[in-house]
Amino acid sequence: MNNIDMAQLWSDYGDAVLGFGAQAIGALIVLIIGLRVAGWLGRLVRSVSMKQESIDDTLGNFFGSMVRWAVTAAVFIAVLQVFGVPATSFVAVLGALTLAIGLSLQGALGNIASGVMIMIFRPYKLGDYVEAAGAAGTVKDINLFQTVLATPDNVQIMVPNSQAIDGVIKNYSGYSTRRVDVTFGIDYGDDIDKAIGIIRSIVDADDRIMRDPEPFAKVVNLGDSSVDIATRNWVQASDYWDVKFDLTKQVKEAFDKQGISIPYPHQVEIVKEVA
Repeated sequence: MNNIDMAQLWSDYGDAVLGFGAQAIGALIVLIIGLRVAGWLGRLVRSVSMKQESIDDTLGNFFGSMVRWAVTAAVFIAVLQVFGVPATSFVAVLGALTLAIGLSLQGALGNIASGVMIMIFRPYKLGDYVEAAGAAGTVKDINLFQTVLATPDNVQIMVPNSQAIDGVIKNYSGYSTRRVDVTFGIDYGDDIDKAIGIIRSIVDADDRIMRDPEPFAKVVNLGDSSVDIATRNWVQASDYWDVKFDLTKQVKEAFDKQGISIPYPHQVEIVKEVA
């Protein structure tokens, strides 16, 4: 009896099962190949764009991302067609669900729109060191949804494009030159002019420091424990940190040799005698 039932079932539904299995295998093949092609086309567009002198790396990277997502969407439509869902029906269903999708994906759609805004207004590009949405790092990638940063200690930070474009953006690589500000505190009993002369001699000996604008070294504050001398020097942006570190070290060593002291914070206690 069971054999008869199985034969009858196979007779009734065997073709349907085989047909569905063939469709599933075909859809899986289309999906795998399609996603691979999408990734390959995205990388190809990015590579070709970056080789064009008229297209910078930021735009090339963004174009590659757009192509990849567009091809991926086409692949999913093709998979549905393999299962017998016509493209016209899919578009009709998609149109009916547009409002619901739009409401549920407001953040994602906002990130896409913000990514386009970033490409248009160019507040930063690949390789820039920026601070955006409370995070700081070197821009490694700008895609449809997010900006990828790498901190100086190589931690990956992903900032949604909508948050990046809506907040304050500090681009430390926006200009070719930057000013290095370093303040040195000396004791009230030390010779101020001697200390300024030491700082100026070190600045003048550093070829990385620009002569126009003229280097600055003057007393800027009389602190609780020290006389504060500030030096402000313009350098190429790529030399900023090296000059800052070297200047701090060299001035400290020169002060030690010349008898200029850098005081520790201290307090003076005054005792009044009660009559």
